[in-house]
Amino acid sequence: MSVTVRRWWRCPLDVESLAVSAVEAAADEAARLSEERGRARRVETTAELVRAAFGALSHLRVGGRSASVWAPQSGFVRTRDGFVRTHANYPHHAEAIRQATGAGDRPTLDDVASSWRADDLVAAITEAGGVAAVVRTEDEWLQHPHHLETVGEAWLDVARTGSRALPPTAGLPLDGVRVLDLTRVLAGPSCSQLLACLGADVLRVDGPRRPELIDQHLATGMGKRSAIADLNERSADVRALARDADVVIIGYRPGSLDRFGLSPDELAAEDPTLVVGSLSAWGETGPWGDRPGFDSIVQAATGISMLCADADAVPGALPAQALDCATGAHLASRVMGLLADGSGGIIRASLLGAARTLLERERVPHGSEDPLGVPIANVSSPHGELLAVPPPLLVDRATIERDVGGYGASALAWAR
Repeated sequence: MSVTVRRWWRCPLDVESLAVSAVEAAADEAARLSEERGRARRVETTAELVRAAFGALSHLRVGGRSASVWAPQSGFVRTRDGFVRTHANYPHHAEAIRQATGAGDRPTLDDVASSWRADDLVAAITEAGGVAAVVRTEDEWLQHPHHLETVGEAWLDVARTGSRALPPTAGLPLDGVRVLDLTRVLAGPSCSQLLACLGADVLRVDGPRRPELIDQHLATGMGKRSAIADLNERSADVRALARDADVVIIGYRPGSLDRFGLSPDELAAEDPTLVVGSLSAWGETGPWGDRPGFDSIVQAATGISMLCADADAVPGALPAQALDCATGAHLASRVMGLLADGSGGIIRASLLGAARTLLERERVPHGSEDPLGVPIANVSSPHGELLAVPPPLLVDRATIERDVGGYGASALAWAR
């Protein structure tokens, strides 16, 4: 069943069709995979599920409190010649801003930034290990060297490698499938959450020095187990997990895990039957191919933020982290597609590809914040009772939410 796409967000860009098409792709591949494994399932979505899932963090309640991941120093700062978008949700990125500017709080940052040129401020924050972007118009982005060098790259690219076959199952589409989750923030974790709630044994591994934000974990942790491992000490153990996995999803800055033997190409060469998902902000080629980034940063750089600007030309943002969520759903669809085809391969996906796809869509009149219902599930967690949005799929007309395990509470081993 296809969802009738209508405008429910106030935004000049057609975020709704981007969101719905990504989730419908995942539904189609989940249904095909279940049929290939011997038990056909009805898998579908609804407008209410899509809208809610793309704003899941804003609906999350943890023991009655609202979830929060946005830091005061994350946002738009005015420079002497424009705006810069900063990202400081993680403490090490906030520290980079402090080192670059001397600003340890938002009022000081706003004051200091007003004397900087935007390009210089971004360069200083980046040099200090932070993440920021000059806010550009769409036309300015179209002339940017990274766009010009990567414009022909697909949102998701699939390179098939070896052949594989999953055994039949009477359960959910991904029953018995092992997924090693080496991602953080939203695109990768939302992808692996969807796979977990469709039956996969998902083990997420984080490092001890830069832990995930706890509310971010709770918003994307349904059905997954979470383990902590320092790759400087336990890379061999994590590679052993990868060897016994069916799927590995990598969501760190391109190249950052290569020295641990965890690059997509090395994993696929060692086991051509493995399905490897590789997520990046900017793609893996071009001037920014090894640059970190986030949904909000990509929006700012590509012109989306200026298209969402207010009447005073102050930049804005999409009504949801749609680049992350749509990329995560599409990556899940491609993972399930390879499994259904009996194939291994590498799937490369980027937030920039999602931004390009959104910008290429027909511009349509604003929505009106149509008050669709928000489906909410009661979910258990060691961190507190959760009211959370279920993943955006129905299997045989039922939602597929699962409990959320404790952050870092699992052994570095497969469940079965």
